[in-house]
Amino acid sequence: MAATQQIANQRTASQPLPSQMRELEERSIAAEIGLATRVNDRAVQNRMHAALELVQDYPATHQALAEGRISVRHATVIVEEGRALGDPDTRALYELTVLERALRDTAPRTRAFAEQVVEELHSCSITERHRDAVKTRKVWRQRLGNGMSELGIIGSDVLVDGAWDRLTQQANASKKTQVTAPEDDADADPDAIYDERTLDQLRADIAIDLLLTGGPTIDPTTGTITGAKGGLAAIQARASIVIPALTAAGLADRGATLDGAIPIDADTARCLLAQAPSWERIFTHPIHGHVLATDTYRRPANLDRYLAARDVHCRFPGCRRPARVCDRDHNFDWALGGTTDACNLACLCKRHHTLKTEKPWKPVQQRDGSIHWTSPLGRSSTDPPERYVIFRDEPDPPPGDPPF
Repeated sequence: MAATQQIANQRTASQPLPSQMRELEERSIAAEIGLATRVNDRAVQNRMHAALELVQDYPATHQALAEGRISVRHATVIVEEGRALGDPDTRALYELTVLERALRDTAPRTRAFAEQVVEELHSCSITERHRDAVKTRKVWRQRLGNGMSELGIIGSDVLVDGAWDRLTQQANASKKTQVTAPEDDADADPDAIYDERTLDQLRADIAIDLLLTGGPTIDPTTGTITGAKGGLAAIQARASIVIPALTAAGLADRGATLDGAIPIDADTARCLLAQAPSWERIFTHPIHGHVLATDTYRRPANLDRYLAARDVHCRFPGCRRPARVCDRDHNFDWALGGTTDACNLACLCKRHHTLKTEKPWKPVQQRDGSIHWTSPLGRSSTDPPERYVIFRDEPDPPPGDPPF
């Protein structure tokens, strides 16, 4: 990966390109590797950066890792914590000091030690560094499977600690009011609903409830403080749910998905169905499950809905950005004679729409909606449309059972 990043740097260094075009060169190389290894190109690009940073800035750590004297996690800790040190000589002293600790301690303890070393060696105070660090605040989401996801947030220590403390206080207050089921089942009220949630579960439920129903303290769109009904407080969460007719009717419990790809439980899907202001009907092929049409076909709005239903996500190989946040792109450029119809349109996120426009990535759409991609180096990959329905072969019945 480090060598690949060096190749990208060499290519851009030899050409007087704008910064955006230099980044596209690197992005295209990452996409080539991602296509060959079936890894998301953004993840490949991050690995390229990290690998070059390790090789160039932390040679002793790289050597120790190559010899198996430390783990990948140890090396990651050293690199991540050392980014605060810009001076090469100071960074070298930091590396030797922390590497000695990493050779005899766990990665978490090495990180705690590395933070102390950085604090001692850094030329700026924590106050000065915090002014820059606070710019990295963000929220992220990660799928965990089984209909569950993780939501994380990075913010100021004081604010995050305060938010955690408030959630904990609210959870503890709720827990004190919980009514638990009597130990003797005979005394239990059959119609009562008993709250058996743990402290962690209460914290999670309260946090989600606050995020979905509460408004921000200060609303820059209205200039108001608390209690506002409009502006940001009026924005509601959006979710695109696909639910088969039988599941919606309560006759089955499978097939419901978020964004047409992420399985969710049938109870949640039916609850959202009951409260949704409107739904779109989608007709699929009875055998392979590919989307054929939506309930109406007036262009352009319904053509967009058709494409979103068919594509589900960005159609660049390996990308899973939901179709609702993607551009509708002509596979064969409209300016060159391409037609504006479903057979020549596909959903591409802005990252890959730009890459396809600026670099020689060639998509050709097939009759079934599959898109055949050819990379700048000639590597090919076919991205088929998603299937909403998957039929599984039933196993043969056991001997002696009736064949029906």
